[in-house]
Amino acid sequence: MEICVSLLLGSFAWGQAPTVTARVEFQKSGGLENPTSASNVAMWLTPLNLSAGVADESPRRPRPRLVQRNKHFEPHIIVVPVGSSVEFPNRDPFFHNVFSLFEGKRFDLGLYEAGTTRDVHFDRPGISYIFCNIHPEMSAVVIAVETPYYALSNRRGEVEIKNVTPGRYLLRVWSEASLPDHLRNQAREITISENTSRLGTIRLMQIPVTHAHKNKYGQDYEPPSPSSPAYERRP
Repeated sequence: MEICVSLLLGSFAWGQAPTVTARVEFQKSGGLENPTSASNVAMWLTPLNLSAGVADESPRRPRPRLVQRNKHFEPHIIVVPVGSSVEFPNRDPFFHNVFSLFEGKRFDLGLYEAGTTRDVHFDRPGISYIFCNIHPEMSAVVIAVETPYYALSNRRGEVEIKNVTPGRYLLRVWSEASLPDHLRNQAREITISENTSRLGTIRLMQIPVTHAHKNKYGQDYEPPSPSSPAYERRP
């Protein structure tokens, strides 16, 4: 399967940084009957020259968080600037043990009970795959980038990056359904200016998505036990 990302630069008003928009389109291939969801494709623009510095109008975003609810992380994927602290509130009536030990930021929050929150400081760029050591069905991804210019595609495949200062950038995309080597090969330099109107099309090869993984000890998960302290309901 291929993913087509058609990028358009929004209209540039004098004295105002433009908005870069994108549309993600999934094409049928490989014998699949229907294209998969076009959501959660990350796109970011890293400045390559001083003139493409952060615009004064760069969006102010709420503090990022990955909520643990119904044995899931909400949302499943987030993008944050390097240096951000991400909250991990536990909204389930039992313990969780959030960890990431494979790529990106490595951490282990240990057991913490319902109604409490732990924070993680993402101090380096990279892709962090996050799991729970108790519940194997839980997974999430945090993408830490060295730029304020980033966005995720919505359910309609639309991406919008606001207030991008004109200049030279490195365009990067990421999809959970694509191989890392293939994604690295899609990186390319672009120039954003008041005369730029179309940046082209990016095609990504899709692979089956699996969230199978070992626990934080590198072992298979054991069947849950109702009597385990990790599942104890706390007031």
